[in-house]
Amino acid sequence: MVLAGSAACGTVENLSAGQKLDKAFDKLGEQRSLSFELDLDTDAATLKALDDDAQPGEEMPDEMAELLSDARISVSVQSKKPLEKSGEKDFTGMALKFSGPDGDLFEYRLVGDYTYARVDAEALGRMSGSPMPPADELPDSAGAFKKLLAGEWLKVSTKELEEAGGPLSGAEGREPSAEPTLDAKTQKKLTGALRKVIAKEVEFKTSGDSDGTEHIKATAPFRTLMTELFDALGPLAKELPPGGELPTAKDFKDAPNEKVTADFTLKNGELTDVSVDLAKLAEKAKVKKFALVMRVSKGERPTAPAGATEVRMDEIMEGFFGGFAEAELDDEAFMEDAQG
Repeated sequence: MVLAGSAACGTVENLSAGQKLDKAFDKLGEQRSLSFELDLDTDAATLKALDDDAQPGEEMPDEMAELLSDARISVSVQSKKPLEKSGEKDFTGMALKFSGPDGDLFEYRLVGDYTYARVDAEALGRMSGSPMPPADELPDSAGAFKKLLAGEWLKVSTKELEEAGGPLSGAEGREPSAEPTLDAKTQKKLTGALRKVIAKEVEFKTSGDSDGTEHIKATAPFRTLMTELFDALGPLAKELPPGGELPTAKDFKDAPNEKVTADFTLKNGELTDVSVDLAKLAEKAKVKKFALVMRVSKGERPTAPAGATEVRMDEIMEGFFGGFAEAELDDEAFMEDAQG
């Protein structure tokens, strides 16, 4: 939205592009449900090439490169109100899914008063190089943790999860967290500062097809844009929520200053996807295709999965220490006996 407003501050073509992006984002805000999917448009060989300066023994495993090149993160949200007017209490459901080349690796859903989750522990362990023990090798004392490793759906009271310090939030009926927020005056200053930089440094170009598809490309030199953006935020640092110091020009001095392009695709005026070409930031690595892609669509209402086992957080933790850790100790005792 900052990008859209910034376009309207520039040339005639920027003005046209900004108006179209503004309308596209307005349409998203009017929706009560929304889904988007993130993935990398690249291949495993490219990711390995980007990691060619890693120290011996710290190189990216082939399995991890394959996973990341084919990985997708899918998110859906559902609200009682238009999304642009929704507060935390208005969201009635959320879902997140992390998928790899062999299927879904992790998924959670917030539906009503419960959080549902499942994980393919075997696949994640194999790809990360840190395999988990098979579920059927764990003792019954592992309880809920054993079910988790078996890939079964578990459900936990969202209220209990929050009380335990869980990171998931946003379901209906919960109190909003007391996180620091920007007041309207500071937001206006922040947006104005960012828009001035983007209007100055970002070039917009538009092109269209006969089927109603239109592309709006925003291009800017990476190091220059990042340096000026954070320089513009500097005077507002004391008004921003706490969370660490802002980067300075010194932090970006070694960053490449190649031009990076974000390609917004609109279909009949509605935003369908955004692709950010990062290939030129690879510097020495030979990269043909490396982009971050986000696809947008109308969301589907998250539903509670059938057959989920209700558990408590303490059951999962007790299962971990009583099952997984116990199994590890048994293995160590066996090795000691064998050596003795």
